[in-house]
Amino acid sequence: MFKRSFHSKDRAGKAVKPSKRSFTDRQKLKLQQNLDTPPVGKSLTSPIITLVVGREPRIFAAHEDVLSLSPFFTAALKGQFYESSAKRVALPDEDPQIFSCILEYLYKGDYYPRLLFNKRHASFELQDAQDLQNLGGRGSVESTVDIPGAGGALLKDTVVYCAAERYGLDELKRLALRKQGLQSGITVDVILRSARYAYENTPDSDSKLRAHYLALIIRSRKTFKRSGTMQMEMEIGGSKLFFDLFVAMCNHVDDIVDIGNNRSPKTI
Repeated sequence: MFKRSFHSKDRAGKAVKPSKRSFTDRQKLKLQQNLDTPPVGKSLTSPIITLVVGREPRIFAAHEDVLSLSPFFTAALKGQFYESSAKRVALPDEDPQIFSCILEYLYKGDYYPRLLFNKRHASFELQDAQDLQNLGGRGSVESTVDIPGAGGALLKDTVVYCAAERYGLDELKRLALRKQGLQSGITVDVILRSARYAYENTPDSDSKLRAHYLALIIRSRKTFKRSGTMQMEMEIGGSKLFFDLFVAMCNHVDDIVDIGNNRSPKTI
């Protein structure tokens, strides 16, 4: 059985049920070390690169060595510097607030709100999260962002995950997914909009973020079943999300049937 916690009629509970096997002790130690020590480990004496980000451009600056932690920027910088000494990269399709998270991660190993380890509860939690029930690891903080053209608020960690996919930062993808799993009380419309964004900005081979949304909807199915937003989304269709959800639901039902059959007395 899935545990569910609904904060209101049209809100889903905790985004992801933490898996006991999600992080090994070694992975926890490595993650904590990353949070305490920037991954760069260099003297930061490399050239400064100017980055022009967004449709209404914002200017960022970063060290070449730091940007080169991303395969995307390694390729972009090589291709540019052989032809020009401008030391400038244009990212017109990137959102400045999300790119700020990317740079913060490249320099510090995390982005706000940081992922912190609560020794009392032996679990991770988000910096500045309100934990009214003193459960550890729960509470919402900085959960959504407004991205132009998205039609409304999106879960910030989903957008960061998709950006990390573009920039080839697998550790950041894992971090973003872990942090999203600590958010709670997210409305149905935000979840569905973010799921649609995830499907549009990840490859079909993605088995983490997409599966996260499928599991969330199944686990919170009573909320989604009575949601007018969910009904409208499914009637409109047009996304692979809903076929994947159908398959996941079928698999879930099959698992329940198999458990029931295994418990039934066998007859010859």
